[in-house]
Amino acid sequence: MARIRLNHEYRNKIGNRIESILTQNDCEEKQKYFEAREQLKPIQDQTWLLAKEVIHRTYTPDDIEKAWYLQRKFENVNTIAKDSCFHFGFNGKKENDKGEMEDHRFTKHFDFRLGASIDGIDRQDYGRNSGDDKHSFAYAYFRDELKGQEGCDPDINIKMKGKESNPHWTKVKQANDKYLGFSHYGDEDSDKTNRKVNEWNKDFEIDLIGREYCRDRQIDCTPQEFEIFMKWQGAKGQLIQCHEKWIETLQNQMKEIKMGLKSYKYLDEGIELANELGCNISDAEIIRVNSTGLVIYNPKNLADRVKGMNKTTISREDKIAMYKKAMAERQGQAN
Repeated sequence: MARIRLNHEYRNKIGNRIESILTQNDCEEKQKYFEAREQLKPIQDQTWLLAKEVIHRTYTPDDIEKAWYLQRKFENVNTIAKDSCFHFGFNGKKENDKGEMEDHRFTKHFDFRLGASIDGIDRQDYGRNSGDDKHSFAYAYFRDELKGQEGCDPDINIKMKGKESNPHWTKVKQANDKYLGFSHYGDEDSDKTNRKVNEWNKDFEIDLIGREYCRDRQIDCTPQEFEIFMKWQGAKGQLIQCHEKWIETLQNQMKEIKMGLKSYKYLDEGIELANELGCNISDAEIIRVNSTGLVIYNPKNLADRVKGMNKTTISREDKIAMYKKAMAERQGQAN
């Protein structure tokens, strides 16, 4: 029997099957990612409780209630607003360029929203993207949910790292952001059917007195409290880093695999590679199965499908019979 040549379509099918298996396999990088993700939310919740405690030392609940009273009573009073990001800091000493100790204000910007940056820099961009225009943290935290959505890929930023912006990257990112609830111009999409942004952000809001921008509010904390806030931001950064390392490992593996598949001339060589990597597939699966997993290229099946197009309606019983027949033939080919 003549050997079947390995064409572009077959290479892609084999590569996709192998990538699926590699993603499911346990590895050190994957384990670190899952550990970082599992630990993140409890850390965020505990840090938020500390943040509220620190805030209420400056803006007491009694002061907040009085401000609400005045705002409700007078139309021209508008001093209360919900906020999720804050400038926490303390006064201390820092060595200058001359080696002398001088007074210094240690302060950072801490943002608890889903789309927030993690570098402690206040960019005053709430109405656009809240600092992290790539939404790296959100993609890492909600990776499982995004993987199950059509057109979404939570790993897209990692796969496109170092590349020029392109239509595919933009399209996938927009699909990710739409599912999570990020809009093009702000953090909360006007379409309230989703979901993640709204669900996340509403848990980290507090009434504060002051103007719109949190830069106008410097809230004092102790050095020990400041260190806790820094560790929380570090945990978010660690999750992003673990996500990147895991996917980069997979990408490096797939790069080698694709190079190997490209060098092969025959289908059986690609099948052998897949089987050696623990992805047990047969040539029948690659040749006769389409992207949905249905056996359609068998001549009899194809003829039946074409003939079936002439029917204006197909009964439920016929559909079940057709499905059972296709699955039986597929099982026979696999065996």
